[in-house]
Amino acid sequence: MRPLAVIGNVNVDLILGPTEPWPVAGTEVIVDHDELRVGGSAGNAALAWTALGVDFQIAASVGKDQFGLWLRDAFAGQSAHWPVEPSSTTLSVGITHPNGERTFFTTRGHLPLLSLAQVQAMLDTKRLHGGYALLCGTFLTDSLRDDYEAFFDWADANGIDVALDTGWPLDGWTERNRTAAADWLRRSRCSLLNEVESTAVAGCNDPVEAAHRLKAMMRPGAIVVVKRGPEDVIGIDADGTLVSVKTPQVKVVDTIGAGDVFNAAFLAALCAGNTLETCLSAGARVASQTISTSPRRYGDPDTLSKLETLS
Repeated sequence: MRPLAVIGNVNVDLILGPTEPWPVAGTEVIVDHDELRVGGSAGNAALAWTALGVDFQIAASVGKDQFGLWLRDAFAGQSAHWPVEPSSTTLSVGITHPNGERTFFTTRGHLPLLSLAQVQAMLDTKRLHGGYALLCGTFLTDSLRDDYEAFFDWADANGIDVALDTGWPLDGWTERNRTAAADWLRRSRCSLLNEVESTAVAGCNDPVEAAHRLKAMMRPGAIVVVKRGPEDVIGIDADGTLVSVKTPQVKVVDTIGAGDVFNAAFLAALCAGNTLETCLSAGARVASQTISTSPRRYGDPDTLSKLETLS
């Protein structure tokens, strides 16, 4: 098993819903479901790895408040060296809709303060040699983003492959954000973007064409994945082979974090030496289970031991 780490955003998610139509200003709406849970792209991936029994490292931070203490407790044993920033902890309120989609309201909080020096201090670089580092929440961690060139230099120098999930830029896919994401992809070994992100960065509307364009941007031997929600997930292997796997059809509770959980299961399968088709199937199946259960279930260690049955 190649070693794994995740770097990026851990925050608090407050999930409420479902609601439809969108409320009129000044009114009150009663909803059937609420849940307070660990969130953020890095947080969701870490929760999935923990449930799947995967050994991993995590580089994250929290704010100086009760939410920060709560997040550290959720990752007891791995959070002892997380920096506590002099700010409130980032909070996302997710309003779900009847079709399973969601709308987020997120505070800036502590996330912009996470720095490259902090990340390097939290990770055991020697133990991560030969493995993958999942870099996520890229448009939320401002200080770290300013040093991405140095981050990729550090990863290359230490034999660490980077898997990139950009997430959604706060100001949309402007030309500046597209260019930045393309620059990061050129230095990554694996692209884990969803369909909208992939087509935005690639500058085309077709997800298959977008996958090929992203592949052409990246270093030789890179893997490209395009997550297409309830439809399917497509990937291009290191040798250029295109693979498509159907997403299991489930009754959705909420889709929040689905892509992050997919990333975790996909990379765990990849680092265990499985084929791209099996890795895509593992990601799709674990993510589908997660978004259709309440309380959430991410699978268990047996999920990865039975990967040969998933594809």
